Formats: sequence, C-alpha cells, structure tokens
Amino acid sequence: MELPEYTSEQLALRNGRDKPEVWIAYEGKIYDVSRSRLWKTGTHYEHWAGQDLTDELKDAPHTASVFDKFKVIGKLKR
Repeated sequence: MELPEYTSEQLALRNGRDKPEVWIAYEGKIYDVSRSRLWKTGTHYEHWAGQDLTDELKDAPHTASVFDKFKVIGKLKR
C-alpha cells in the first residue's frame, strides 16, 4: 500500500494544538505519536511535534529505533 504524502505545512498542523493529531517526521516518514504519553502536549523535552526531527535525533538520548513503536502514516513531501 502506498503511503499518502503530506507537505511540511500539513505536518505543522499536527502539532498537538491546531488539530488533535500529534505527528512527527523522521527520515522522510511521518509517524503518529498521538498515543505516546511523552508527546501528549505536542512537546517532548525541547522538541515540538509537527516538525521533521531528522536533524535533532543526534541530540537525543536514544537511537532511531524509538520510532519502531509508532505507526508510519505517511511520507513527507519534498
């Protein structure tokens, strides 16, 4: 099944405030983190939902494997 593509503007609306969904992008994939207690308010430490967090992972205390627990719901349109 082909994943839908979303623009960065569409992703930005899924920040936990403008729409009920809480999404983040990493390496071109968009993940729904709405069910995560760590993302419930749209923020996770110094990171905000609705953004591409690819460049920010290097500052995180975890690896990219953390994304394995979240559903990929789309691709970030470049």
